[in-house]
Amino acid sequence: MAPEHTAGEPAADEPDSYVGLSAEAAERRAAERGWTTVRTLAPDAIITMEYLAGRLNLTVREGTVVRCWKG
Repeated sequence: MAPEHTAGEPAADEPDSYVGLSAEAAERRAAERGWTTVRTLAPDAIITMEYLAGRLNLTVREGTVVRCWKG
């Protein structure tokens, strides 16, 4: 797995703060807080594992964020 890079990531934004928000509210908050890319995923989606600085990943079930992480 590629090493984690932190350049370009919003420093004061905790991914856990997105859990429980609607997908729309989470995407709006991420844009306001400087995330350059937001990736919305279904639970158990098969995804690539490359790390992209500035990307926020949201797992959404029935319109609500259930998991969130950087990269």
